[in-house]
Amino acid sequence: MNYEETLNYLYECAPMFQQKGSKAYKAGLETTLLLDDYFNHPHRKFKTIHVAGTNGKGSCSHILAALFQKAGYKTGLYTSPHLLDFRERIRVNGKTMDTSSVVDFVENHRSFFEPLHPSFFELTTAMAFHYFEQQNIDIAIIEVGLGGRLDCTNIITPELTIITNISLDHTQLLGHSLREIAQEKAGVIKKGIPVIIGETTPVTRSVFLQQAEKVGAPIFFAEEKQWIEKAQHLPNGAWCYTCDAYPALIGELSGNCQIHNTNTLLSAIHQLKKSNFQLTEEDVRAAFAHVCQLTHLKGRWQTIATSPRIICDTGHNIAGMQYIAQQLQQETYTNLHIVIGMVNDKDINGVVALLPKQASYYFTKASVKRALHETELEKIAITHQLEGSCFPTVAEAVNAAMQRATKEDLVFVGGSTFIVADLLKMQEFRKQTKWIAPLKKAIL
Repeated sequence: MNYEETLNYLYECAPMFQQKGSKAYKAGLETTLLLDDYFNHPHRKFKTIHVAGTNGKGSCSHILAALFQKAGYKTGLYTSPHLLDFRERIRVNGKTMDTSSVVDFVENHRSFFEPLHPSFFELTTAMAFHYFEQQNIDIAIIEVGLGGRLDCTNIITPELTIITNISLDHTQLLGHSLREIAQEKAGVIKKGIPVIIGETTPVTRSVFLQQAEKVGAPIFFAEEKQWIEKAQHLPNGAWCYTCDAYPALIGELSGNCQIHNTNTLLSAIHQLKKSNFQLTEEDVRAAFAHVCQLTHLKGRWQTIATSPRIICDTGHNIAGMQYIAQQLQQETYTNLHIVIGMVNDKDINGVVALLPKQASYYFTKASVKRALHETELEKIAITHQLEGSCFPTVAEAVNAAMQRATKEDLVFVGGSTFIVADLLKMQEFRKQTKWIAPLKKAIL
């Protein structure tokens, strides 16, 4: 099989959450442990940092990977989902896993894993750990896929655990209250391993304290020391953070949520330095200022076009949309155009209720099976006094927005990670696509 054939095989033989949702979820670690035993426990051959939480874990994982890269460590990064290419999930020093390694993994080991009927994430996790061992890395930043306690990644024993925050998401799998979800995510806390908690509520704080005490883990709450005194946007959109540890620290990621992420990361970096990792101030500054260049992170309040501006963001739940709605209010524009689509297992009403009413809406759906039909989204939006038109694809919705927008307008694209993925695919292949002519002129 070539690479494309191998990907098709993986998508067909292993149920993938981003396509099928909860139907692809497998509770328990039995298959993960069988795969881990078969590959002789590759995650024990390198150090790891485990990053969990509802929102922000992707940004935090990428910045940590950038930090260790700059510090001279050969660094693995395992995240999900991918936007354009499956191999984005598995990187070493910012470079995606090569296609031949994906093909070889399947061809060499399918006789073992096929009878196990692993989920897509179980198989991908095994592939990542195996590849990291082959690449002889020093450390890997491992992002939790879903939850924590029963997540495939939870077989590792990390140097540090980070839980960014807890909000209501994946409630059909993790629980319908903050307490229940926190209990699932607290499952990554391990005996003797320091854990950094980014943001809490009284309920989630008590859950984390109880779990840390139960297993004997040192616990640190980033909120207890406000590392950041002030944050202000620079003309180029980056953050400039005022903090004692790193005066005038520049953060490339410009979303409002990054203030909390940065406070969490500075707490984590302080703990990592105490654990004898050689991380200099220069390394820290480079990681925050150049994370997209170092790790190729995309979709975090990302400006992909000007005149008019097109901004996309992967925030897809209530907590994420609260930041997005706040930031849209702070932007300067004449008219606001919002291209939005969602998947069918989210709190659609809760997210839509946060959207600004003074905007033109372009309701659409992503090219995944979980995508909510655009007409269903429109019906919900109407109950919240939002007005717009329906488009069957992201490409058509963005094209319509671009045709209506003036140079002084803002076009926001989001609502789902997969909407952003479809937008970035348009950007990737715009030269071969006739209908994107209006957008082509604006792409940076």
